[in-house]
Amino acid sequence: MKAPFSAYLRRIAPGLKELIGLLRQRYDYVSVLSSDSAGFSVSISQRAKSVTRETMATERGTVVRVCRNGLYAEAAFTGFDPANAAAAFETIAGELDDQLDLLNAAGVKPYETGILPDETRTVFVEMETSRLPEEEDISSLVDRLSAVSDKGMEEGKSKSLNMIDCMVRASSTHICKMFLTEHQDLRQSYVFSEGMCAGLVAGDERTDFAYTSLSGRSGPELFDSMAEKIPEVIRIAKDLVSAERVEPGEYDVITSPEVTGLIAHEAFGHGVEMDMFVKGRALGADYIGKRVGSDLVTMHEGALCAVDVTSYAFDDEGTPAGDVTEIDRGILRGGICDALSALRLGVKPTGNGKRENFAHKVYTRMTNTVFDSGTSTLEEMISSIEKGYLLEGMQSGMEDPKHWGIQCILDRGYEILNGKLTGKVVSPLVMTGYVPDLLGSVSMVSADRQIFGAGGCGKGHKEWVKVADGGPYLKAKVRLG
Repeated sequence: MKAPFSAYLRRIAPGLKELIGLLRQRYDYVSVLSSDSAGFSVSISQRAKSVTRETMATERGTVVRVCRNGLYAEAAFTGFDPANAAAAFETIAGELDDQLDLLNAAGVKPYETGILPDETRTVFVEMETSRLPEEEDISSLVDRLSAVSDKGMEEGKSKSLNMIDCMVRASSTHICKMFLTEHQDLRQSYVFSEGMCAGLVAGDERTDFAYTSLSGRSGPELFDSMAEKIPEVIRIAKDLVSAERVEPGEYDVITSPEVTGLIAHEAFGHGVEMDMFVKGRALGADYIGKRVGSDLVTMHEGALCAVDVTSYAFDDEGTPAGDVTEIDRGILRGGICDALSALRLGVKPTGNGKRENFAHKVYTRMTNTVFDSGTSTLEEMISSIEKGYLLEGMQSGMEDPKHWGIQCILDRGYEILNGKLTGKVVSPLVMTGYVPDLLGSVSMVSADRQIFGAGGCGKGHKEWVKVADGGPYLKAKVRLG
């Protein structure tokens, strides 16, 4: 079935077009982004059950962006009355004028920014889904997920694990967005869902949290397979409670697709967000056209390069979704860019202008960030390592775009000696390094790949949005501690 476009947005569209016409008499450029996104989140444990009609991406509201004499201003609002656009105009124009007057009075020197283009364009996209979050039987879903939690407890005990709790989380969001200008009318509707199954388990000397996730551009039908995640959670829990500490040092490693995705996100995700180029805060600006990895390293970024939670038709500035080759066989080819930063840099926007919600500023943000596949098998990669680790599970990561340092907190490593897994597990792990050294050491890449889209990404410590990342298995040399 098609995910139906919002009836609310359809209803207010004529009034918003009238508002744009009024504002265009006063400003050089006017655009409107309206959102109406609904969904739910369910959290289940042995101790509590929680249901909310909110997710990271649920919202209903509108933001107007205008430009006058090289300065841009925005005003966000809710409760728009399409029958009274003239009254809304007076209020909104007053707020926008106050912003622009304040900037002028303060003597703010604006970035050299032209007027955003406004070519005639119409887009209407309703993407496929099997079920809609707003129509899901939540009571039935709670019962099914509770049964998954109970199953996790039972299987944990059957494996002689001291299971403290088994948690299950599921959220699904129906995104509807409308971008309007004097000459553009863009509308899109799609559904994405994400879930997690986790076990809290106690060992003789430590307590650990084992988890696995699932995500996709699909409806709540995604959660029908949640019970299939239990064996993986139990396996990870058993590995963690028996894990040892790693001896710090430099090792040959194989990164699982999830860890590969974390490297993609942290190493050359934030580092090539080109709004940082404008501000001189990213070393990547000086390396366009230069080598930053081995010949085996190719990386794509964009809403079109994979299908997961951030695979949309256009971004929050009305720019069509893209597929950017950031690294091509080790050479840094370019980055990603929102529309205003693109004007300031003299490049084309890439469809990566995203807001946390309608009331937040647009930044250059990642969508799907993915390493390309190679030709090796995992078995070949393991057999090639004399002493090292197979790395699995991610906890968090951060980078320094100014100096290309990277730090990734990983869940566990499986020891490899003389080309074979020994069964020894180390946890937790901190992986550090200089990004070009890490990518330059990539010597094997597997033929398969996976994408992960559960969770979100902040710009610094805030401005959270949905992202997805992943790739194949990579063989590289890193520092572990």
